Amino acid sequence: MPASTFSMIDIIILQSQSGLPSGILVLTPVILLAATGLILLLIDTIFTEVSSDSLLAGVSAIGSLLAFGITGWFLISGLGQPQTGGAITLYGDALVVDGLSLFFILIFTIVTTMVAVASYDYISAQQYKAEFYSLILFAATGMALMSMSNSLATAFVSLELASLPSYALVSFLKDDQSSIEAGLKYLLIGALSSAVFVFGISLVYAATGSLLLSDIAKSVAETELIGVLGIGILMIAGGFAFKTASVPFHFWAPEAYEGAPAPISAFLSSASKAAGFAVAFRVFVEAFPLGSLPVGVDWVLAFQVLAVATMTLGNFAAATQETVKRMLAYSSIGHAGYALIGLAALSAGGPNGDVLGASMAHLFVYGFMNTGAFLFIALVEHWGVGRTFEDYNGLVTRAPIAVVAMTVFLFSLAGLPPFGGFVSKYALFYSAIESGFWWLAAVGAVNSALSLFYYSRVIRAMWIESPTQDLSALDSRPIGLYAAVLFAGVGTLILLPAFGPVVETAQTVAAALF
Repeated sequence: MPASTFSMIDIIILQSQSGLPSGILVLTPVILLAATGLILLLIDTIFTEVSSDSLLAGVSAIGSLLAFGITGWFLISGLGQPQTGGAITLYGDALVVDGLSLFFILIFTIVTTMVAVASYDYISAQQYKAEFYSLILFAATGMALMSMSNSLATAFVSLELASLPSYALVSFLKDDQSSIEAGLKYLLIGALSSAVFVFGISLVYAATGSLLLSDIAKSVAETELIGVLGIGILMIAGGFAFKTASVPFHFWAPEAYEGAPAPISAFLSSASKAAGFAVAFRVFVEAFPLGSLPVGVDWVLAFQVLAVATMTLGNFAAATQETVKRMLAYSSIGHAGYALIGLAALSAGGPNGDVLGASMAHLFVYGFMNTGAFLFIALVEHWGVGRTFEDYNGLVTRAPIAVVAMTVFLFSLAGLPPFGGFVSKYALFYSAIESGFWWLAAVGAVNSALSLFYYSRVIRAMWIESPTQDLSALDSRPIGLYAAVLFAGVGTLILLPAFGPVVETAQTVAAALF
């Protein structure tokens, strides 16, 4: 690695540790996301009577893409990793910058970029566009802080920062009753889950006397309030299960994803889900380490039950849906079950870094293929084609490039070679087997086979069935939507040969947690 790179990283580390810029440099990606959101509101204030759609979309995409680039540079350079001195803690250890947080910020920022570009066409007829883009950037800021949270208090505040803009984004289509209804349901259920989460935090604090993850880890083995601690951990797990749309806290997801603007469905099902896993991985691995918990407190068993139930229910429910968007909503629930293997297959002394890293790598690939699938639905909604499987009949005759991209997304989601989803699922299931949890891998493989049934319904409709309606609207080529869909498609394909470095990086940064 070039000496100049190391010197810059050394400067950042020394400044953050000395408190000179109060950690501004290591928080550059987060600050960029928040600043971009504020700049969008400023642009809207200045250009009050001039159409600035392309400017708003461009600033949003450039800001999030710049945050992605800086985060990638930090990660490659080893910032916050063992080779450069280890994790960097800030503000009384409330925030931590390490490989795990940087890896997840890559997911948030690239998904935000694709959603911002796609929204240029999707919301072209809507009002309050600046508010729409700024809410996306503020939500992404909260997600980035979630991945950096080193305290239960910070985790809760950052989770709310990510959630509150999401409630407004889901109900953004004011003339669509389903959007308003979805936003209201999401808000009410989200408020309930937040109450459960914060009550669980209070119980853990009562049992351990601290909110910092490292201090909690030191206290859990000595606490006398075992029952209080166990209930607190269970309630915290419930809060994370809501954020990741895991069974039995999944029932908000199909309603919210179906009623929300399709780019927001992509944003929530990819970036927001990854944010939930980012904070869950850190909290449970660092605050409640395996081997030091009192007898009777077994969160791994709880996540094993959640993983199996989420995979199975999500895939079986997806197979019974009649609309493509709702099918993908339940599919995203099933994929939450796959990612839960990262926590469900942990054991004392096992290859925990490998299995947790494989789950992180799968979430990275999922960020491309799932976002792309929902953005294709956004493209179809923009054309006004319809929502059912039959409405997709014959789309290849008028939009072959977009249909090829959607086929790549669906085959990748199903885990078929030669697409990115195949290698990410293979790495995840193989790591579970290595950890001795072959039955989790078997359940995942069976559910992946089942998913091919409902994904193939969309593929058959687009490629084989004859059109049942006039598809002349497909002659239009919305630039933003097409660009975002094609970018996601290329990313899904490139991740097949590039998956080696991705999973190696993920497993390396995950191993540093143990």
